[in-house]
Parts: sequence; C-alpha cells; structure tokens
Amino acid sequence: MKNIIRTFMVCCFTFILLNCDNFVDVELPSSQLTGVKVFENIKTAEAAMVDIYSKMRDTGMFCGLSSGLSVNMGLYADELTNYTTAVETGAIYANDMLPTAGATSTFWNDSYHQIYCSNAVIEGLEKSMGIPEKESGRLTGEALFTRALIHFYLVNIFGDIPYITVTDYEKNKRAERTASEIVYTNIIKDLVKAVSLLPADYISADRVRPNKAAAQALLSRVYLYHGDWAEASNAASAVLNNPLYVWESNLDLVFLKGSPSTIWQLMPRRTGNNTDEGISFIFNSGPPATRTLSTQLLNAFEIGDLRKTKWTRTISSASSSWTHAYKYKKNSNTGNSVEYSIVLRTAEQYLIRSEARSRQGDLIGAKEDLNKIRNTAGLGDTPATDKEAIIKAVLNERRVEFFTEYGHRFFDLKRTGNLDAVLAVSKSGWNSTDSLWPIPEKELLSNPFLKPQNPGY
Repeated sequence: MKNIIRTFMVCCFTFILLNCDNFVDVELPSSQLTGVKVFENIKTAEAAMVDIYSKMRDTGMFCGLSSGLSVNMGLYADELTNYTTAVETGAIYANDMLPTAGATSTFWNDSYHQIYCSNAVIEGLEKSMGIPEKESGRLTGEALFTRALIHFYLVNIFGDIPYITVTDYEKNKRAERTASEIVYTNIIKDLVKAVSLLPADYISADRVRPNKAAAQALLSRVYLYHGDWAEASNAASAVLNNPLYVWESNLDLVFLKGSPSTIWQLMPRRTGNNTDEGISFIFNSGPPATRTLSTQLLNAFEIGDLRKTKWTRTISSASSSWTHAYKYKKNSNTGNSVEYSIVLRTAEQYLIRSEARSRQGDLIGAKEDLNKIRNTAGLGDTPATDKEAIIKAVLNERRVEFFTEYGHRFFDLKRTGNLDAVLAVSKSGWNSTDSLWPIPEKELLSNPFLKPQNPGY
C-alpha cells in the first residue's frame, strides 16, 4: 500500500475530470486544486465525489471490462469458459493465482485508491466552512457508501484487510490487516451513518448518485453475508416498500438505463456510449476470442426459464455453438446511451429477504419473495416446502438471476460454505485455499504489517 499512497495524495485533488464529463458539468480552474480549495464551494466538492464514481466505472473491481469483477470472478468460479490465450487470464480461470499477478494488484491498488479519495472527501467536508450542512451531509453519505462498498468486496476477496478511514500517509503506510469480523463491523457502521445522511430522493434523474435506499440495499446484502437475518430482511423491506421502485416484469427492459427496478448504476463515460459489460461479453461470430457462458451455468436454468431466452445469446457455426451473456445488448455507441452498468437492483432485495425470512422460519413470506422472481422468469411457484429446500431454491435462483454481475456466484458459494463442494468438481485446479486471493507481493514487501500472506500462496 505504501507504493500507491504517495500517488493518491496528489491525484485525488487533481480534478481534471476528462473521463467523467457525463456525470456532472462542472467548470474547474486550469490549475490544480488543493484539498482545502476543493471544499470551499459545492461545485468542486461535487466534482470530487463524481470523480470517485468515474474511477470506479473505469478501473478496478467495478469496471465492466476484462479487468473487473464480473469477468474475473466469473472465470474464477464456474460461470464463464475462457477462450483467450492470455497467460494471466488462463491462471485466473485455472485458479492458479500468483501474488505477482496483475489482477490482484489492480483490485487491491485501485480499490485503495478509491477508498483514499472517499476519505479525502469525508475529511475535506469535515473541515469545510463553505458548504451548507445539507449538501455536506449528503456528500459525506455518498463517500461513506463508496468506502463501505469497496471494503466489502475487498474483505470477501482477500480476507483480513486494512480498513482505511484516513488520508494520513504515515498511518496508512503501516496499515495492518484487520480481522474480517471487525471489517464487517466497520462496513455496517459506515452504511448505517450513510443511511442517516443520504436523501430519500435521487439528485440525478438516472440514479447514478446513491440515495438512502442504495445504502439500505447494500446494507441488506452486508447483513445477509454476516448472518444477521432479521436486519437483512428489514433493510431489504425498507427498499422494497419504497415507492421509488416499481417492479419491472418485462425481462427485456430490466437492464435499460430507465428501469424503475434499478437502485444504483454507473453512467457511461461519454454520450452515446453504453456499458463496458456489453463490450466484454457480446460476440457475433465463433469461435469467440475471449469468453463464453459455461455449460454448468447454462444447465442450471430450468426448462422454460425466460432468463435463458432473454439474457443469453447463442452464436452457431456449422459444427459448434457458443453462448454469451446478453443482459446488456449494446456494445457500441448508439447516439443516445440506452444502457448503464447496474450495480444494485431490486431483484436482489427480494432474494435477500426470501433467504433471510426462510432462515428465520418465515417460510410463507420467503416463498412469496422467491416466487416473485420465478414468476417474472416465466416459471411456476417453487415446489420447495421446508426451510432447507427453500434456501437451496433461493441460491439456485440467485445463480441464474445474477450471473456475470460482480461475482455474485463466487461470493454466494463462499458465504454458504459450498465453494469446495462445487468448484472442486467443476474446476480441475481448485484448492480449498483458493477461497482467498493472494495479497499482492509488492504490498507485502513494502508494508510488513500486511503479513502473513494468505494460505496457499
């Protein structure tokens, strides 16, 4: 981490914003802005927060290209089949990660870069005398939301990690790994505060800035992963009872930018662009040059499941066929953008609440939520009747609902203790220690407080 913090201290206050012109139009001085000046007025403070979203969209885990979660964790689990000859991609697909791998460094460094910038916003607003309290609180809530979100993914990929809440270089260069349980406590604390600070309404028409419900939606997921069933159910209910969200029953419309079931999404970098996910997954001839959906995933769909019809697409030749994810259907500029990268949507809230209700013994409520998802996909009500069967049905539903969306499949297998049982069968190179990625070797060398390395590396 020592290697990247020096860079963060400069770049997080250099807001040229060449890559986030569509988020907000803010004219900035040609000279670099110091941290103090950034938070003297609301326009430049908004630009500081917007720059974090542009970084999340373009680099690191949330990027929709081959360097992001959706591709890498899909390959690492059993969602995708690799067709590239790239050595590192092959290593990820074969569960043969190395501490020197570029993917580990990208996830780690870009994530802590974005966390540092979130902390810079929080600290800048705390010291600001020029921004009204309401706007300051909202921006602080957004920064707490992004800080919690990024730490959440880091802890699920790397295990014990530093939970960074300051911009102090001397402290951060010696940051120690924090026990995962404490990381979860800190994530929940940040999100609870974010819920209290964020407005109920969106400040942008396209839901590209998180509101109170976005923080509640993420909080429901964190509670679920942590085993806090009642809290997970309540947080999900707070979102699902919100009149801002209308269930989209047409699967063709779910991933359009104006979907009323979207909770939070990332806007493309330029007018007319669509999602990087579309670029990553769509191909029009075979054999594909990059990746396809795996046979295991395709076989997981029940007969008659409209998601297989609507959200996948098969390309055939005279002798073979290959199937790609087709949730996002545009992979080029369309003049006006029609698809944004959806990070949070209401379908997850129904399945979170269904699982949480089932684990608490509310089987009727659990089945109602589960059937909401199944019926939309053209399937009948679940035949499951007992607690364990309903939970299994929910997990199966999550598999075919959230494929190629930010690693849901891998994290579901991990949190339920099913990684070894599933991936040892479907992945020839799987070892139990592969549940964690290695800490980047350069970070361990520059900061001995991050040791020991994760087992198996």
